[in-house]
Amino acid sequence: MAVVAKVRSALGLSGWTVHGDGRTVPPGEVVAPDERLSWPRTIGIGMQHVVAMFGATFLVPIITGFSPQTTLFFSAIGTLGFLVITGNRVPSYLGSSFAFIAPIAAATASGGQQVAVGGILATGLTLALVGVVVHLVGTRWIEVTMPPVVTGTIVALIGFNLAPAAWGQSEDSGFRAAPLTALVTLGAIVLCTVLFRGILGRLSILVGVLVGYVFAMVRGEVDFDALSEAPLVGLPDFVTPQLDASTLGLFLPVVLVLVAENIGHLKSVTAMTGRDLDPVTGRALLADGVATSLAGLGGGSGTTTYAENIGVMAATRVYSTAAYWVAGFTALVLAMSPRFGAAIATVPPGVIGGAATLLYGMIGLLGARIWIQNKVDFSNPVNLTPAAIALIVGIADFTWVVGDLVFNGIALGTAAAIGVYHLMRLVARWRGTSLEPASPASAPAGTEVEDAAH
Repeated sequence: MAVVAKVRSALGLSGWTVHGDGRTVPPGEVVAPDERLSWPRTIGIGMQHVVAMFGATFLVPIITGFSPQTTLFFSAIGTLGFLVITGNRVPSYLGSSFAFIAPIAAATASGGQQVAVGGILATGLTLALVGVVVHLVGTRWIEVTMPPVVTGTIVALIGFNLAPAAWGQSEDSGFRAAPLTALVTLGAIVLCTVLFRGILGRLSILVGVLVGYVFAMVRGEVDFDALSEAPLVGLPDFVTPQLDASTLGLFLPVVLVLVAENIGHLKSVTAMTGRDLDPVTGRALLADGVATSLAGLGGGSGTTTYAENIGVMAATRVYSTAAYWVAGFTALVLAMSPRFGAAIATVPPGVIGGAATLLYGMIGLLGARIWIQNKVDFSNPVNLTPAAIALIVGIADFTWVVGDLVFNGIALGTAAAIGVYHLMRLVARWRGTSLEPASPASAPAGTEVEDAAH
């Protein structure tokens, strides 16, 4: 028992201090990560975190054709592992990252789902390696390599690269599979965003998908055959990864987005709790890398820290990691029901197309928000030129084939954003033509691609 206690203490899992009376949070106070309210209230808040992550986490497997049950399973495992690796200091839920949608779709089309899962595994391992490096040497090299003009451009081109998928690559996919259902779904999301406050307003996409789903049921567009055949309890369907060098160029740029998302999450929680989380940045990146790698080993979607859950914390003022342990175990219980996963998989293409029309555009515009928040000066050609080139390369989906390797718009756009920026900055300084100060080499903005699911 003494050994167990020492291990728990080393990991930061020795327990939580009850905040105040355990029932209320006085004005101006917050429940810190190492505190909690009474267990009934903590369990309720933890389940609210599951609801908050639900819509966004399931949209990725629904759009990409992955198993929702498998995705939820690895999301739950990843969240619990994240809490352990970060020493219980970082309140966060790890859900499906939208940054994976485009590379998964491209890899699946060219090599099948196993190749796509292999790409997720490679991304996770790379992110874990970045986490180890950051833990040893700090984040300064990330700040220099990816200033806000570069980070914003990468996020923007990933979102806008998905525009054709929102319309649909064929007549039975996307918006054009059922235009009326897609319009109802999109309209419901738009109205929910402005009609409701609090949790319903933040879950506008989930509410809109539910409205679209009911509308599709009335029109006979929902197929329940798979639902009736699925058992109530059982393990998810796992997929063995297959590494394919020709598709790695699709996935590795996602690492840069995941780094920005994780750092942004830490900075947001630091600002709201007053707890300095910079010392655990490397561990947070490592934890997300491990979670994504586990997903890649079994067929789940790659993970990231979730802004939806930051919204819940901001509303409740409860940043207790205890609530996230509850959320992780609740998600794990749901993931053990194939019937639950089959129900999620019945969402028809028209509903997906309607939600994706807004979602993909929001992902793209989040890149612009990074520029605005960091006051990127586009009158400076050193900022304007790389962003302009990278966006067109990404949106038009330029492709470069080198032997068996295929680099698409996301990979090439990312390379252009980083390469052109640093080349122009170096030459401009050498020639004395730089319009300094260029875009500040600060940490990536505190944003997450998953903000789009609010």
